[in-house]
Amino acid sequence: MNTRIAPVVPGSKPELAKLEEKILQERGRISPLYQILLNAPEIAQGWEALLTAIRNRNSLSPAIRELIILRVAILNRADYEFDAHVPHALKAGVSGEKIKAIKELEIGELFDPQEKLILKLTDVMTTEIQVPDSLFNHLKPLFDDQNILELVATISAYNMVSRLLNALHIGH
Repeated sequence: MNTRIAPVVPGSKPELAKLEEKILQERGRISPLYQILLNAPEIAQGWEALLTAIRNRNSLSPAIRELIILRVAILNRADYEFDAHVPHALKAGVSGEKIKAIKELEIGELFDPQEKLILKLTDVMTTEIQVPDSLFNHLKPLFDDQNILELVATISAYNMVSRLLNALHIGH
């Protein structure tokens, strides 16, 4: 499936050189997603800043963050996003068994109670949008306000990512 808008070939527009360099510093490459985002430099710049903060500059453990990202990708049928994050999840210490289990509709016994709660929040925010007080009240004793904001922002941001990938047919 081809992308719905043309990617910007890295190095083809001199006015994007600084932004491309920033993306390279943070990501190590200019992925197909960023090649599409470069069509709107201000959005690409903001996207990079937001996603870098969410992925690299918050207090959540990398394993929790990657579980969230993988679950959002599964729920939104964003195969490209899922495949791109499996190596990150493995590097963060998520087992292959958990990566396989996260694809199941029901969150299984492989996950500890905290992971189950976070994945439940991910499921509700992704599929139902509104978070009921009953679920939120389970988060409050376990997480401080910063952690809750980071959980919610991570889930929200990766819903944005997967929906953009799907809408524009980015990836495989």
